[in-house]
Amino acid sequence: MPITLDPLPISAAVSASRPLAGMTVLVVEDSRFASEAVRLLCLRSGARIRRADSLRSARRHLSVYSPTVMIVDMGLPDGSGVELIRDLASAHQRIPVILATSGDDRNFVPAIEAGADGLLEKPIESLAAFQKAVLDHLPEDQRPAGLRVVSNEMVEPDQIAFVDDLAHIADVLTGSDDDRTLDYVTQFLTGVARSAHDDALEAATHSLAARHQAGGSIRSDLAKVAGMLQDRIEGRQAI
Repeated sequence: MPITLDPLPISAAVSASRPLAGMTVLVVEDSRFASEAVRLLCLRSGARIRRADSLRSARRHLSVYSPTVMIVDMGLPDGSGVELIRDLASAHQRIPVILATSGDDRNFVPAIEAGADGLLEKPIESLAAFQKAVLDHLPEDQRPAGLRVVSNEMVEPDQIAFVDDLAHIADVLTGSDDDRTLDYVTQFLTGVARSAHDDALEAATHSLAARHQAGGSIRSDLAKVAGMLQDRIEGRQAI
């Protein structure tokens, strides 16, 4: 059933350096590291931010208030972000901007087909790119007037959030290694590793995902990824 939402008025307190002032961004993202990057970008841009870490949590938020911008991760613990985007895009009173995010650009075709306005490929760290993605997709009558300061600033989330993400996914792996769990783990880790510029972990995760999809033995790949997680959690590997 489509979600019915009430529009949130945009504040007039917009400045050249804070073009998103008065807007509320709801980021639907299970990675603390990726969420922290968006929080910093919103802070620099003047926007308020709220976070949901699952589809269920996102729908609870949406039952209470209507954001100006939705940023929806494609891989969530209780399903695909595509279904949420589809509901949002078909709502009677549509949220002004719906953006899809992922560490794997192959996820973007179904997101656009579901009705997403635009895409944010991980890592999400450029202030200029973030503001452009939002402003380019706002309805013309809601775009702030006047000139905008284009910043080359890049945000750097706290590495503690990265380690927290790795500890979370290590716990998930300890609990189960069935097909559904492995699909979630590899999608989550791909995005987190890419966001943190951890090329070695991203490559190992890609290898695990490819072996799993091909139906081959994943024991050695899984052991390698698990070992890399522990090294980073225990501080034996600098990123």
